[in-house]
Amino acid sequence: MRVYQPTTLTELAAAYAAGSVQPDTDAVVSDSDSEDDEYAALMTAADLSAARLAGLADGLRRRVVVVLEEGGTRILAVHADPDDDADADDDLAWYASQELDSLLSGIV
Repeated sequence: MRVYQPTTLTELAAAYAAGSVQPDTDAVVSDSDSEDDEYAALMTAADLSAARLAGLADGLRRRVVVVLEEGGTRILAVHADPDDDADADDDLAWYASQELDSLLSGIV
């Protein structure tokens, strides 16, 4: 099973620069390895990410969910809005862990 950590681009950039993304109390664990359960966990984490954005000023307002190995902190993938202030019904883009430098370029 996987851990879905809601975050923001700014938070992710800081954690990535520090060398570790740690799950916090908002982390969502899928109930099983089924696609339906993993999608439900992803969407719950996306909603929690949106709540984190509510207090932010303009700029870098994208829902971000980091997918981690359960029991570890290795990043498997990142899902993020492709644009700032995307609609909550829009699909999240998928980024491989190797694409994090590109996703985070110019942030913090």
